[in-house]
Amino acid sequence: MIEYIPGLEKVPAAESSVSFIDGEKGILEYRGIRIEDLAAHSTFEETAYLLLTGKLPTEQELGEFTQRVARARALPKDLQNIIKAVPKSAHPMAALQTCVAAVGMVMPHQNIYDEESREASAVDFIGKFPSLVTAIHRVRNDQEIVPPDQSLPIAADFLHMLTGEKPDMHKARAMDICLILHADHTMNASTFTTRVTASTECQPAAAISAAVGSLSGPLHGGANEAVLWMLEEIGSKDRVAPWFEEKMTKKEKVMGMGHRVYKTKDPRATILQGLARELFVKFGSSPLYDIAVELEKIAIDKLGPRGIYPNVDFYAGIVYNRLAIPTDIFTPIFATSRIAGWAAHWMEQMRHNRLFRPTQVYQGEHNVPYVPMAERKERVKTA
Repeated sequence: MIEYIPGLEKVPAAESSVSFIDGEKGILEYRGIRIEDLAAHSTFEETAYLLLTGKLPTEQELGEFTQRVARARALPKDLQNIIKAVPKSAHPMAALQTCVAAVGMVMPHQNIYDEESREASAVDFIGKFPSLVTAIHRVRNDQEIVPPDQSLPIAADFLHMLTGEKPDMHKARAMDICLILHADHTMNASTFTTRVTASTECQPAAAISAAVGSLSGPLHGGANEAVLWMLEEIGSKDRVAPWFEEKMTKKEKVMGMGHRVYKTKDPRATILQGLARELFVKFGSSPLYDIAVELEKIAIDKLGPRGIYPNVDFYAGIVYNRLAIPTDIFTPIFATSRIAGWAAHWMEQMRHNRLFRPTQVYQGEHNVPYVPMAERKERVKTA
């Protein structure tokens, strides 16, 4: 008999060399390089190159790659018109999914059977995402779209296109680290979505837009928004303990705590916590950080023995908040980073593609007779 495993937990879905996690030891590697080293020494452009190609670039290779990504940030007029047509009441993730699908109608690289063309498509998407997210944000707030500045790195230009002002170098570096930390995370829901959709040999925009939809859920990318709402709901440090006890009594989830893979503190959460401290020293503290630290202390004491620790979402929202980024574009920023990983997995899938076709455990009836309409009885409604 076929064994049913809910959520496909621990079921291998692909062979991959893009990233690696050891959840027991709290290790995350991109192409074998520890995330701590990349956060300390790399840039998002270099990290994206590493994920796509499997190796760190030379100075010339990085320069050429950075220029290609910078050129790709320009949004064609037709794409800008689509962004302007999206209802302003739409959540930015819904708008992003729509606009990513629309990229497929304007991008020139569509030969999915050619390695060079696939790589060009990947570069185009990595460049387009920060421009799409910032344009969506500005249009829904009745502001003009800010064109990209190709002289700036992605992280700095993201903040520039978001606000219309050249960013402080410390804030730009913080943004860069955030993008590095979210760039890939093995076979998560949105990456799995990318590979499953791509396995049909559809155009890349279809696979990537499907991934955006997957990321939007509160159990995946949407959790970083929920963490900030949670901290704001708690309100003050002295309310953390009673709030937590109430949650435990009601057996409700504490957002930003626990992970399907990590049984210790998420290494990305540790890096983000340190980054938050640096930002508060430089630009002033926030009561949300004090609330988060107190909540982490209490939660680890109570939940740590069960392997439940802070994940990446726990401190990500606090960092974004300190960078004056609106809460509802936290998840689109996640997508702006994760596009590097999605693209790497898409390229890997297409090199040795096989259509995903899992089976199921059927639990329905058999040989049910068809009943003609005249013989069917009205169902009795129950209260």
